[in-house]
Amino acid sequence: MTLSLSMIVRNEAGRLAASLESVRGFATELVVLDTGSSDDTMAIAERCGAVVHQMAWPGDFAPARNEALRHVRGDWVLVLDADEQLLPEAREPLRELMARPELLLINLLRFERGARQSPYSNVSRLFRRHPGIHWSRAYHAQVDDSVTALLQREPHWRVADCPVPALVHDGYRPELLATGAKASRLRAAMEAELARRPGDPYTCAKLGALEVSEGNRERGLALLERGLAGCSDSAAPERLELLQHLALALSDQDPQRGIALYREALALPLAPRLSLAARLNLAQLLLAGGDGEGAGALVAEACAVAPELALVWFHRGAVERQRGRLAEAISAYREAVALDPAAAEAHQNLAVCLLLGGDIHGARGGFGRAIALLHDQGRSEEAEALRGQAGSVVKLEPAG
Repeated sequence: MTLSLSMIVRNEAGRLAASLESVRGFATELVVLDTGSSDDTMAIAERCGAVVHQMAWPGDFAPARNEALRHVRGDWVLVLDADEQLLPEAREPLRELMARPELLLINLLRFERGARQSPYSNVSRLFRRHPGIHWSRAYHAQVDDSVTALLQREPHWRVADCPVPALVHDGYRPELLATGAKASRLRAAMEAELARRPGDPYTCAKLGALEVSEGNRERGLALLERGLAGCSDSAAPERLELLQHLALALSDQDPQRGIALYREALALPLAPRLSLAARLNLAQLLLAGGDGEGAGALVAEACAVAPELALVWFHRGAVERQRGRLAEAISAYREAVALDPAAAEAHQNLAVCLLLGGDIHGARGGFGRAIALLHDQGRSEEAEALRGQAGSVVKLEPAG
């Protein structure tokens, strides 16, 4: 069994090597298609052992991905972007899955590093090289449409899910999206896709969420409702995304509708990591409504589902603190800072809990670490505001 990596790139000199290095010894062939780089992208790819091909940017991702796919020769194809890396612990489970002769496609859990909402997504990026599989759709090109058609024509094939997180993705970190460049670049593609497929759940979810985030609430909600109405029960990933976006948009004004939507999301037959956002957001709604026990159960479940994430422990700390369970809150915040030592908010909240518990020395150290981290992250105004607030109740070390 052989595996080919397929990748399209443009001006990715800063992060391409790390992505290619993540598949060293796993992929037997590296194929990179450059669509017009003006930096050292192609030279870096060649130094990493990739075969580089070129084409002019065709206007959207599907034709470029299909051109890259045309050059691979492996039995299986793994598709990565330059801002993604394969996780080492996924190699053996993926080898076992690829050895199964009935499998056509393997869905991969992808960790969205720095995401403020859903920390995991599901991507169909590992598939058998088959003439019937190709990429389609202008926005977030995917092979799913061709796989669905192929399964109807050749029903002996099966699709499986990798049981462990397989990829890590940096593309949605807040600091990378701050300029809005990504959203503005892709909006035209989304609008074109919506014109072609007015009720498509996937497009309605993506464009509806973008509209809500940009303040176009009425249109965004209409798109999300439209997508949900046209989404079959079998399309669980799209339904989950629609339910979560709609619940998030409606919860402030209609918390009971938000609760119902999140509960519906949690009932979908999906890997539990995919519905972490629904679980954590529902916990906050229940807590605000006075159901501390229900909220506590949800955050405990989240920690059991994804104990590797600082985010879930941070949420558990917040819920336990509001429930008055100070020892449990301190324990959860300690776990959060151990998993993510650069999380200034976790250090700050831990310090508050330590202060409430009478540990003045621990609180002083926690506030100090939070202030230092905020400065290091270019958030000096927040750092000095925290210094003023914390300094009014506990003596801090001098600045500088």
